[in-house]
Amino acid sequence: MKLADLHKVALTMVAPGKGILAADESTGTIKKRFDAINVESTEQNRRDYREMLFRSGEAMSRYISGVILYDETIWQDGKDGTPLVKLIEQSGAIPGIKVDEGTQGLPNCPGELVTVGLDKLAERLRKYYDRGARFAKWRAVIDIGGAVPSMTAIHVNAHALARYAALCQAAQIVPIVEPEVLMDGDHDIERCYEVTQRVLNKTFQELRIQRVALEGMVLKPNMVVPGKKSAKQASVDEVAERTIHLLKACVPAAVPGIAFLSGGQSDQDATAHLSAMNGIGGLPWSLTFSYGRALQAAPQKAWSGKPENVAAGQRAFTHRAQMNSLASKGEWQAEMEKKAA
Repeated sequence: MKLADLHKVALTMVAPGKGILAADESTGTIKKRFDAINVESTEQNRRDYREMLFRSGEAMSRYISGVILYDETIWQDGKDGTPLVKLIEQSGAIPGIKVDEGTQGLPNCPGELVTVGLDKLAERLRKYYDRGARFAKWRAVIDIGGAVPSMTAIHVNAHALARYAALCQAAQIVPIVEPEVLMDGDHDIERCYEVTQRVLNKTFQELRIQRVALEGMVLKPNMVVPGKKSAKQASVDEVAERTIHLLKACVPAAVPGIAFLSGGQSDQDATAHLSAMNGIGGLPWSLTFSYGRALQAAPQKAWSGKPENVAAGQRAFTHRAQMNSLASKGEWQAEMEKKAA
């Protein structure tokens, strides 16, 4: 394993002013997004939509460091025959790949899930590397509710994340380690803090046991936010302060960067929280974004499956990417949103 090469890629993924586009929605998930804009979810439409994003010159070259792809997408070619991975490379961004195979119910833990996909992962990673992928992503899902999460769910998901990360590094691929504590419940911000702390501590314990080189990975965590159904929501500053406090307590300085998931936050909330965190400063790692819906909702709506709307979709994508680029430097302000095309 060449750690220097992994470290270099990880640093590029969290370079100042840039973040990661999560374009790795499963076929089922993107169908829901397309249903919302009355677009049929065919392989060609999915390809055309993602190609629109990857050909957004200003957004891709100035604000996006890498793109997480779904298995279908990494093998697709654009309309002119250019592989989509080449379009990403030509923009200066790094192609990546989602390698987990979704979730299954966790035995003896009602309502809890474990992420699967470790079988034959080493073989798949070799093929993805040959296709151009230089980083990968694996998402663990931890829910909050009455008696959950159990220590069982936290342990098995952290263990799987670490095994995945070790396999990635052996294949010269940088792992994005994504333990997501969901924000779907009615829990308050303190409960989110406590659960996320347990999840992060266990994840890093497992990473050490599996001898994963922390310098050659990127962490993709949730922010510390109250559940969507909580009666008590939190201010932007409170989210930023609680999240930074937690990360300083749990994340080793050896990790090159942290690329947050948006986790169902609105576009502007995800941007505001990221900017406020970077405004605090004095951090040992880069803080940036790895957003899916929070980067794509606006361009999807602007595009709506119509070729004549491609330019409008690209403008919407460029605006959201620029706003989050500013947030990754602590320079975003709400009034900047009014400049959207």
